[in-house]
Amino acid sequence: MLILIFIVGTLLGVLLGGALCVRYLRQEVTASIVPRLRLIQLQLDNLESTVNLALMTRYTELSGGHLPNERTRQVSAGPST
Repeated sequence: MLILIFIVGTLLGVLLGGALCVRYLRQEVTASIVPRLRLIQLQLDNLESTVNLALMTRYTELSGGHLPNERTRQVSAGPST
């Protein structure tokens, strides 16, 4: 009977120790991943803003009828007489 008490105590100790280790490891892994995820999210937001700006600029140029090289064509052709 005494051996059974020691075995149950040992198993209970191992179980609680493992649970404590798992909880600690989860906290450490989460703590190291969160800053990287925030940095990646900021980079993606920056990229999205840049692409949106480029698309809107191009859309404005096309809808306004002004092509980017229109002025250079007029200058290189010379004045029309």
